[in-house]
Amino acid sequence: MDLSCTFPARLVLGLVTLALISLTEGLYFHIQEGERKCFIEEIPDDTLVVGNYKCQLFDPNTGGFMPSSPGIGMHVQVHDPDDKQILSKVYSSEGKFTFTSHTPGEHVICLYSNSTSWFAGSQLRVHLDIQVGESAVDYQHVAQKEKLSELQLRVRQLLDQVEQITKEQNYQRYREERFRTTSESTNSRVLWWSLAQTLILVGMGFWQMKHLKGFFEAKKLV
Repeated sequence: MDLSCTFPARLVLGLVTLALISLTEGLYFHIQEGERKCFIEEIPDDTLVVGNYKCQLFDPNTGGFMPSSPGIGMHVQVHDPDDKQILSKVYSSEGKFTFTSHTPGEHVICLYSNSTSWFAGSQLRVHLDIQVGESAVDYQHVAQKEKLSELQLRVRQLLDQVEQITKEQNYQRYREERFRTTSESTNSRVLWWSLAQTLILVGMGFWQMKHLKGFFEAKKLV
């Protein structure tokens, strides 16, 4: 196979994929009053997470969605892998929420309307964009606040990217250790269960043989 032809093609494909990912906007979903939507994000420890959202209210006259009133907001709750609540707050109809993970693993992010009476059974469309790690940092704000030059800002971004890659690698090792521990525990339980089944079968066979021997002796067949 001619690798000189396949490598550039893969490189171009990878660059195109990254470009498409960078242009992709956050998802949106619909909720009714009292309905809760939850999302699971796998996040390394000590990682910043920023969620940007915007609520739109369904307009039955036009059949579309219009900007919601300021009174309509979202209640955001976040639970860590140990099911500990690390965020619970009511926000306005548009804004962002932030939190920092302390435990690696699956974090559950839930959103629901902060009232069931303000939009009287109508439907809300919620646009949501969750950014994790260095992608959640506003570097323009950092540059203005710390008065960094363009070169210093670029170095800061590269350092943050390296740190995030290290956290991701540590998280993958953590997942691998948990998976190996679970596999070893499962294999150990299967082994002990197999041994227990074997002992039970041997015991039942011995009991049946003894019972049949007693039966034949009682009938004077042996």
